[in-house]
Amino acid sequence: MPEPPPRQRVRESFDRAAASYDDAAVLQRQVCESLLAGFTPTPEPTSILDAGCGTGYGARLLRNRWPDATITAVDFAPAMLARARQDADLCLAADIEALPCQADCYTTWWSNLTVQWCAVGPVFREARRVLRPGGQLALSTLGPGTFDELRVAFSGIDRHRHTLTFSEPATIEAALAGAGFCEIRLHRETISLHYPDLKTLLRAVKDIGANSVGEGARSGLLGRAAWQRVQTAYEAHRTAAGLPARYDVILAYARK
Repeated sequence: MPEPPPRQRVRESFDRAAASYDDAAVLQRQVCESLLAGFTPTPEPTSILDAGCGTGYGARLLRNRWPDATITAVDFAPAMLARARQDADLCLAADIEALPCQADCYTTWWSNLTVQWCAVGPVFREARRVLRPGGQLALSTLGPGTFDELRVAFSGIDRHRHTLTFSEPATIEAALAGAGFCEIRLHRETISLHYPDLKTLLRAVKDIGANSVGEGARSGLLGRAAWQRVQTAYEAHRTAAGLPARYDVILAYARK
């Protein structure tokens, strides 16, 4: 199972990205809408926990679909949570690996593109703990095909890893089962966004808080010659729409 990046570094990245996040989060909105479109819980939710709520886009969609449900938004980046307050009934500054919530208190646990930053075992055990019996989970995360073009472009430049390591769908399914979930259903899709050049692509990624992408474990910036080689390698992937950033999206649904 992939090791998540250090928690404090992730929190600081998302705090810094809060102001730019909504303008840059094209993928997050698209995936959030797909996650909701595939979610048909029965009975309908009455109390929803939005785990890793970001600036509240998911909470707004959930509110529109189930206006009578109580929504609790959770995020460990205070600047993100501050922007989500208008869309939730309650906001909690907390880590979704250790929720400050009583057991059996939510009908629905929801999370959009958050668990790839976490250790999925603790996250799923906490999700099951706070859900009521029969409660349902809906989450999206990223699979190992994410940033394939970027990974290829950086290969051979140095020994460092320039992208995160993402979980296979089978790993997500096994972790959900291991946490005690049943009726597990997974869907996988590829989404590609396009940019005019590599600098714009990397800036868009960083504007949503993913600061480690394109940097890896380096202590400094790439030299000019190395950067030129990366740009040239990435150009091989150019399409009529521009340079692609590929996202391997995993949607998962389950019941306690």
